[in-house]
Amino acid sequence: MRHSTLRQLEVFEAIARLGSFTRAAEELFLTQPTVSMQIKKLTDAVGLPLFEQVGKKIYLTDAGRELHQACRGIFEHLANFEMAAADMKGLKKGKLRLAVVTTAKYFAPRLLGMFCQAYPGVDVSLKVSNRERVLERMENNQDDLYILGQPPEGADVVAHAFLENPLVVLAPAGHPLAVEKGIGLQRIAKEPLLLREPGSGTRLAVERLFASQGLQPKIRMELGSNEAIKQAIVGGLGISVLSRHTLALDAATGQLAELDVVGFPIKRQWFYAHPAGKQLSVVARTFVEYLQRAPEYLRDLSCHHAHIGYCPLLGENESMKPSAR
Repeated sequence: MRHSTLRQLEVFEAIARLGSFTRAAEELFLTQPTVSMQIKKLTDAVGLPLFEQVGKKIYLTDAGRELHQACRGIFEHLANFEMAAADMKGLKKGKLRLAVVTTAKYFAPRLLGMFCQAYPGVDVSLKVSNRERVLERMENNQDDLYILGQPPEGADVVAHAFLENPLVVLAPAGHPLAVEKGIGLQRIAKEPLLLREPGSGTRLAVERLFASQGLQPKIRMELGSNEAIKQAIVGGLGISVLSRHTLALDAATGQLAELDVVGFPIKRQWFYAHPAGKQLSVVARTFVEYLQRAPEYLRDLSCHHAHIGYCPLLGENESMKPSAR
């Protein structure tokens, strides 16, 4: 293995990640014969087969899986060194890999855009997925940081709150409850409820609230995205509980109404997290420092929600008056 080159390991890592010699060759701008030759040399050095082919699919052998883990560690250490060296030169360069739950897509790209403007040398990768997939990525240490509404319980994870994430009850604008005040949760339990899939952080919070009052919600439909739920609300299929952040692009249309329900909004926070013991790169540490001022950065941007008295990205207590900005 001491005679193996970084190029051979790079080729191997690409094949393992993409599951294809052809796709790896395309990504690395190499010919397929060159890729095959590099893998043959690496296999000879290891002394064990690294891949096995079943039908048209390529799988890692036990030795291949061990080598893949080692490769990820090697390339991560090299990337951290490059970032540290750039930092010593007074620069901020490198990669930031961020994975966020689906609801965070309403503000994460906005924050990343401002971050990249401040640090143009940083290359950002953003993965948006459901909570279960994000937790899986965290367990496998696939990214630098993770943004989610509820840190995993019992996991060896470091998590810090950085932004409010209030959950509100949404209904069609013409719903009879839209003009009522102080609506009890018992009344809401009688309405057809649209919820995210089991395991969603928002759904967990809703189920806990109903259970705490001995109520059983009348679940009409489970949908896999906030956008689908909002369309179902507008279509008159029921009401739902969603993060106020999901209103970021809809408040101006007037199709959704936030109901005045006792116990709402449910006070929650957005968290950034990473596995305990993970050594954050220079760029990741810089982004963490940046996140600590996220409410200030979002407030300083112009907002098209001024006519409704608050910005869904900031929460219910943020005034939109110029004097408060």
